[in-house]
Amino acid sequence: MGRKVTVATCALNQWALDFEGNLQRILKSIEIAKRKGARYRLGPELEICGYGCWDHYYESDTLLHSLQVLAALLDSPVTQDIICDVGLPVMHRNVRYNCRVIFLNRRILLIRPKMALANEGNYRELRWFTPWSRNRQTEEYFLPRMIQDVTKQETVPFGDAVLATWDTCIGSEICEELWTPQSPHVDMGLDGVEIFTNASGSHHVLRKAHARVDLVTMATTKNGGIYLLANQKGCDGDRLYYDGCALIAMNGRIFAQGAQFSLDDVEVLTATLDLEDVRSYRAEVSSRNLAASKVSPYPRVKVDFALSCHEDLLAPPSEPVEWKYHSPAEEISLGPACWLWDFLRRSQQAGFFLPLSGGVDSAATACLVYSMCHQVCEAVKHGNQEVLADVRAIVDQLSYTPQDPRELCGRVLTTCYMASENSSQETCDRARELARQIGSHHVGLNIDPAVKAVMGIFSLVTGKRPLFAVHGGSSRENLALQNVQARLRMVMAYLFAQLSLWARGARGGLLVLGSANVDESLLGYLTKYDCSSADINPIGGISKTDLKMFIQFCLERFQLPALQGILAAPATAELEPLTDGQVSQTDEADMGMTYAELSVYGRLRKITKAGPYSMFCKLVTMWRDVCSPRQVADGVRRFFSKYAANRHKMTTLTPAYHAESYSPDDNRFDLRPFLYRAGWPWQFRCIEDVVLQLESRGRQDLDGVD
Repeated sequence: MGRKVTVATCALNQWALDFEGNLQRILKSIEIAKRKGARYRLGPELEICGYGCWDHYYESDTLLHSLQVLAALLDSPVTQDIICDVGLPVMHRNVRYNCRVIFLNRRILLIRPKMALANEGNYRELRWFTPWSRNRQTEEYFLPRMIQDVTKQETVPFGDAVLATWDTCIGSEICEELWTPQSPHVDMGLDGVEIFTNASGSHHVLRKAHARVDLVTMATTKNGGIYLLANQKGCDGDRLYYDGCALIAMNGRIFAQGAQFSLDDVEVLTATLDLEDVRSYRAEVSSRNLAASKVSPYPRVKVDFALSCHEDLLAPPSEPVEWKYHSPAEEISLGPACWLWDFLRRSQQAGFFLPLSGGVDSAATACLVYSMCHQVCEAVKHGNQEVLADVRAIVDQLSYTPQDPRELCGRVLTTCYMASENSSQETCDRARELARQIGSHHVGLNIDPAVKAVMGIFSLVTGKRPLFAVHGGSSRENLALQNVQARLRMVMAYLFAQLSLWARGARGGLLVLGSANVDESLLGYLTKYDCSSADINPIGGISKTDLKMFIQFCLERFQLPALQGILAAPATAELEPLTDGQVSQTDEADMGMTYAELSVYGRLRKITKAGPYSMFCKLVTMWRDVCSPRQVADGVRRFFSKYAANRHKMTTLTPAYHAESYSPDDNRFDLRPFLYRAGWPWQFRCIEDVVLQLESRGRQDLDGVD
């Protein structure tokens, strides 16, 4: 009797509402799974419509087209003789559910609705779906006629049930259910389920890859069993990058690891595992078996099919593997670069335009495009025909085959140094040298004539001529003169993005890249509608500290010595007059705090959910060795005052790659007002009361010392 099963899971680069492309990628994954001998294929969450449809889930069209794709899958010869587990939204009794539809040979076996919905951070599933709350219960679901025509079924089970094949028992949990305190796999495992499947729509956050792996290995360590996790990959149409990491585990060990970052639209993992290994593992855990004897049983859907073969004695089982993690610098070099590639090919633009200032942030953005070019060349070298077709469409040359990342970078990236009378020669040289080393098409221009023209109009109308502070002007004049330079750079960037290829006799337009980091956005240390305003921003979710680490990584990985000087230079906006030809303005002096301090404030504000008073209470102990309570209080007040005054800038922030859990993205992740009472009188008074108490206690302690 057979006991070895070959199962498949996958990571698919699905795209919201791309029903045609999504169908083809699902079919391709099933073909590959069958070719590898699998008899069960698991796909990502909501893979038919794409996870990121958001308010399109309200539309009947989304439900209709999802059912049409399901009908096409059911009817396809590709899906025969393998159990297929696909994700789509389903309406049951006028309620929308996030579902798995599991079918075999043109017959639906079970529709399993999601029972715990993700509703924190970037997730809003409760906005569109309702969780199924009837544990271990099913109802009859009346199939739409277009599905009945294929399956010849009127009704199918809908609800919380498991599948019983001839040789094993299979249970589903969907994404968030793995993360809940009472995950379904616990009771399912106690009730004899041997194979758990998890369809996920999980996005990348720096330093978080281990969380999914730990949850899966811990689940199967405690309960035994085989666990399949599928995930979406790529840019689904917005700020998130879904980072794959499909896996197959058994009894606490990993047997197949998928890529976290890849340009492959379809990745299928298979493993051949022995069911007897699950049974023997469970047999000796007496505490588990005692709990199993008391568990309430799940409804079982009988399936006339086996995952194993009769004659499998000589079939070699899969061997366990050690999970390989990327360093944070590698994550930055790969994730945002893959996101840029998806954005470029799916927007059907001809490349990117990047204002390159010679500083760390814009250099990091340039390096991400260069990293993207490396990945494209590698993918083409390894025979990826989809990437080759996409890159030929982008460069508008059907015979083109990219081989050298520098040469490709010259085709898809235009960099531009926009000098003013306040720019130093050093930043100009650093920008030009980096552009030369990565191969970008580089342009140098001077914005002074445009600045003079705009200020001339103002002076003509008002009869006033504003001055920089160093020339005797007020702080308001000083800031306005800086902002006009910054905003004119944005205007020039969009002009050149639209017309620079036209001027060179080439077709198409360019996507403008922004390069404001997460810390600057959080504090509002940027000009509204300056070069931070762009089409997309690949570093907008990354801290300054991590960007410096990434630049060091690129310096070594890509052999770009120009980055050495960029790393060593102080961060500066170069918007105020030079002093003896040298930069007199630095970012940290302007902000009144260091980037390292800003990251701490940001994490406490968002992750720890600290208001001004709570932040002070935490920092007064955290920084007690380096700051007095008064200094901590001054720092907290400075941060919250600037944050409140500048929060309005978050409403116009360029869509940025989400990589950091303290991102201030106002669109969906960090929902807050943008008009504050910037003085925070009540909160700051509470802080002041504590500072005075601490200072008084300190004086008393000193008085008691002889």
